[in-house]
Amino acid sequence: MGLIHAALAGFSTTLADTWMDYFVCESIDVNTLVVKATKRTGKGSSNKRGNENVITKGSKIVVFDGQAAIMVEQGVVIEVATEPGIYEYDAGTPGIFSSTFGQGLKDTFKEMWNRIKHGGGAAEDARVYYFNTKEILDNKFGTQNPIPFRMAYQDLGRSFTVGVRCNGIYSYKIVDPVLFYTNVCGNITTEYKRSEIDNTLKTEFIDALQPSFAAISASGIRYDELPLRQNEVKKAVNEELSAEWVMKRGLSVEKVAINSATISDEDNKRIQDFEDRAWNTNPANAAATLVEAQAQAMQNAASNPNGAAMGLFGMGMAQQAGGLNAQNLFNMSAQNGVTGASTAPAPKTEGGWSCSCGKTNTGKFCAECGKPKPADADGWTCSCGTTNKGKFCAECGKPKPSDAPKYRCDKCGWEPEDPFNPPKFCGECGDPFNDADIVK
Repeated sequence: MGLIHAALAGFSTTLADTWMDYFVCESIDVNTLVVKATKRTGKGSSNKRGNENVITKGSKIVVFDGQAAIMVEQGVVIEVATEPGIYEYDAGTPGIFSSTFGQGLKDTFKEMWNRIKHGGGAAEDARVYYFNTKEILDNKFGTQNPIPFRMAYQDLGRSFTVGVRCNGIYSYKIVDPVLFYTNVCGNITTEYKRSEIDNTLKTEFIDALQPSFAAISASGIRYDELPLRQNEVKKAVNEELSAEWVMKRGLSVEKVAINSATISDEDNKRIQDFEDRAWNTNPANAAATLVEAQAQAMQNAASNPNGAAMGLFGMGMAQQAGGLNAQNLFNMSAQNGVTGASTAPAPKTEGGWSCSCGKTNTGKFCAECGKPKPADADGWTCSCGTTNKGKFCAECGKPKPSDAPKYRCDKCGWEPEDPFNPPKFCGECGDPFNDADIVK
């Protein structure tokens, strides 16, 4: 009886699976990443009793824009379709209509006998899966803890490490359906939703921000420029996530938009204090700051409870104890030839000597007071303003210009104003200076 039952089952299932199938995935919504294909059957269609996991040879598979399809046989991916169009399935179970009627009939009886041997059921399993290859948008992120960011002031020769908090959104897309099927969704029953993987992706994305910010900060940008550097952030994050996302899951970060990037009040005050001190390294700027402080002190003296005279007396004592006044600073600025404000020290003539009156000279006598050049004044002045006698600057360690190598950017040919003491990065193309940029 078992053999008769298997024969009847094999005969009926073979005839039901003889029809060629037609697979179409009309639309995949924004929250779905993968959908298992189902056979299209109309109201008057006779193809309603076939096995969902049996695909007849010659069946059609339609792929629309924003979709990709893979064909799986016996659990193995055998074909991938990533371009829109109609594809014909040339493998699978043969049917009456797969070739000429005579050959098709022979193939059908052969398949029927094969099913009888397997108890009446199909001995093959074939499936089609559709993938959403559109950009998956609106993935919000925010940093709970501050991320270290190295911020450089190239013109002042100082760097700060600050903690940056930021928030924004990113988008991703499936770029390799086979990797995503193999390592993520696998043999799904109906569909695979983005909610099943979004939390994992968000955690990995935030973890990748720290090394990404380290790479970005090496280019010399400030933390508050991050919202304007979306392409740089996207590239750095993709490089960090390459192993887990691109190579393993077939995913790629498409866009990163940072809404805001902030630092703590302590970090902000530390930077502002340094900027104020750097501003006052210029005598003219220091004089202006001192004049402002003196004006404020005079206003405070006028409201002194012991009388304005006592307040002004105290201000005079403080000025004498300090050893400098605004006029001395203005005179020093004039001697150095500085007429405008600057955040950097006034440049000094290379190879010059400083007189006791404060004037920098290159001749044998001071141009200001006429004093002769001291016997021990034969030295050289570094770009940082320190006068030295050896081959290296005692303040910053830079080599003496005559012994130092000359630099020119090997990428664009840009030459810095002081080719013997180049900045960290090329002022034209941003390429870092290294030994490859030394002029032979």
